[in-house]
Amino acid sequence: MRAAYASALNPEEPLSGLALGELPLAVPDGWVPVDVRAASLNHHDIWSLRGVGLPADRLPMILGCDAAGVDPDGNEVVVYPVVEDKADPRGFSLFSERHPGTLAERLAAPRENLIPKPAGVSFAEAACLPTAWLTAYHMLVTRGRVAEAGAVLVQGAGGGVATAAVALAVGLGKRVYATSRDPGKRERIAELGATAVEPGARLPERVDLVIESVGAATFDHSMKCSAPGARIVVCGATAGHRAEIDLRRVFAMQLEILGSSMGTPDELAGLLELVASGKARPVIDSTYRLAEADQAFARLAGGDIFGKIVIEP
Repeated sequence: MRAAYASALNPEEPLSGLALGELPLAVPDGWVPVDVRAASLNHHDIWSLRGVGLPADRLPMILGCDAAGVDPDGNEVVVYPVVEDKADPRGFSLFSERHPGTLAERLAAPRENLIPKPAGVSFAEAACLPTAWLTAYHMLVTRGRVAEAGAVLVQGAGGGVATAAVALAVGLGKRVYATSRDPGKRERIAELGATAVEPGARLPERVDLVIESVGAATFDHSMKCSAPGARIVVCGATAGHRAEIDLRRVFAMQLEILGSSMGTPDELAGLLELVASGKARPVIDSTYRLAEADQAFARLAGGDIFGKIVIEP
């Protein structure tokens, strides 16, 4: 079967190790094959090509964490990307770390990882959800208790998680503020129904929930924008992982700083229901064929994207 895979690892030039070719499909006991109809890219794929979480002895490794397709019984499904893995110190791994990923014509997955895809959600939209959108959903709904919030701040909108958080928070009826350095991305943020502001800008109100994936560059602003009792939920640190924190603000304002990673299968099912209801729709930056995987990766690595990059085998 045709697949996009890591053939070599290069921390300095990760895309040099990306290959497209024929690889066999192995289906472990208790797993089932899935015909992939759409997959999407994540920065995790770039890090894999750098060798982060993917040692050379596992090459070649099919890349990709996210997919939607059809199971052996003809059911349309979304693939939950987290696999129980006792060999991993975390107790789990993502597709493309220890098990072949989703950027292929077919994928093997545990049957329990297959979540029914609602008819009102396209394969391309569904393929956007399992990693970035599920992470944003978990941050908002579970960790951030968005139901208790009136206003939400999303730092660094434009990438997958932050853009998903904007769309979801707007769909859930919240007042949403989102930062971006790029004027064009601020226009796109406004089109989603949020108030777009420059990084560090003063907001018209303090917020009850901050979605933080940027890190050191924005964390002080996140704290200053937080209302008493607010939750700052952190899933990443793309602009530095050593943020300075004024502890006086933490205890005086009784702030909660919460870590967050991925989500559960039940949350993915809930996210699919929310998307099917029309309250929020995945934002797709661009769509490529599997044969154009090198172009898709180059666009992701370039950073000038808004939403998810989809690949259709």
